[in-house]
Amino acid sequence: MQDNSTHDLINLMQIRAFSQVVAQGSVSRAADELFRTQSAITRSIRDLELTLAVPLFERHAGGMMLTDFGKCVLPRAHRAIAELHQIPQLLAKLLGKSSSSRLDTEPLYLFNVRRLQIFVMLCQAHHMQTVATLLGLSQPAISAALKVLENGAGVALLERTPHGMMPSLAGQEIEANIRRALNELRHIPADIAARRGVLEGTVRVGALPLGRTRLLPQAIVALTSRYPGVKVVTNESAFGALASEMRAGDIDFIFGALRGSDYAADVTSETLFAEDMVILARHDHPLAQRKVENQDLRSARWVLPRSATPARRLLNNCFLAMGIPAPDPVVETGDLALLRGLLLNSDMLAAVSAHQLEYEMASGQLVPLSVTLPDTGRAIGLTFRAGCLHSPAAEALIGYLREVAGAD
Repeated sequence: MQDNSTHDLINLMQIRAFSQVVAQGSVSRAADELFRTQSAITRSIRDLELTLAVPLFERHAGGMMLTDFGKCVLPRAHRAIAELHQIPQLLAKLLGKSSSSRLDTEPLYLFNVRRLQIFVMLCQAHHMQTVATLLGLSQPAISAALKVLENGAGVALLERTPHGMMPSLAGQEIEANIRRALNELRHIPADIAARRGVLEGTVRVGALPLGRTRLLPQAIVALTSRYPGVKVVTNESAFGALASEMRAGDIDFIFGALRGSDYAADVTSETLFAEDMVILARHDHPLAQRKVENQDLRSARWVLPRSATPARRLLNNCFLAMGIPAPDPVVETGDLALLRGLLLNSDMLAAVSAHQLEYEMASGQLVPLSVTLPDTGRAIGLTFRAGCLHSPAAEALIGYLREVAGAD
């Protein structure tokens, strides 16, 4: 289950007060804007500074001036609040409500981190008692938090089904916004540490098969050797699942084969290098020591990428261009350990990018056959959520990946 911890649970109402003091330039004007007393706003700022253990403002007779730490916190604060402010509009559109009094008021029912964590964890675990146990709360407390969210939203966000508590259409619509808001808050302590000159925090990487054999490990070793306080978590799911996680901010970026420029408007990419595919076999394969004919390829037993992947489509088009029907593989997989085992223990062939099994090729265990696969070049690189603000640790790992790929 995704870790939704935010250290000492940064208080969203305090973040809201902080943002308004910045916008208005003084505590008194922020208090008027938020319909709260000056003492309440002052207390919110003080408590937020205690939680983050840094001064956010310099107090002057002319108003409140942001410190460097305050400037560091502000972008995340704005992003988290903006994500929550979008939710009433999303729900109104889903429910077909062109105008609603809910749209005219700030959704304060969302400004509670624990409440948002409970919602996200229910969407993942589908079971109230499981979430209660994980958070050290009672089941009635979980139920009460969900009720507050649903009363505020004006619609059921989760539904009881034979498979457990499942997000409704409305719950599905707003889950990504809530996850992004929580992830913005999660990055604040690491941003502050970086401002102090200490790189720490967790980088979450979507690791596609091509590149995770050598390039990604090299970059991770370089990063964690220089910055021992950084932790890296990888996710080896299929691209579609990784993209969903990235859209919610649960993954910082994806490294591997890139999708086309028309894949999605909210996703951007950066090419680090390109590579053609090769056909590999074990070193003593009958085809390893002679010229390979088209008939050999037609009669071969194949291990190929899954049918929906770009690599598979490239291969199918390549074979058709060579006058060979697209192979019907014995095994479809993107798992490199399984692919390696199948090739070393059988006469199967695989078409892959050389980087995927380069150690086995360097050792002579696997060899490329004397076949050129035209038009199978793939761009390898980084995929990001458009407009995302990377954490300092994620930015550092991206830098090491660029360095490793450039030296390859």
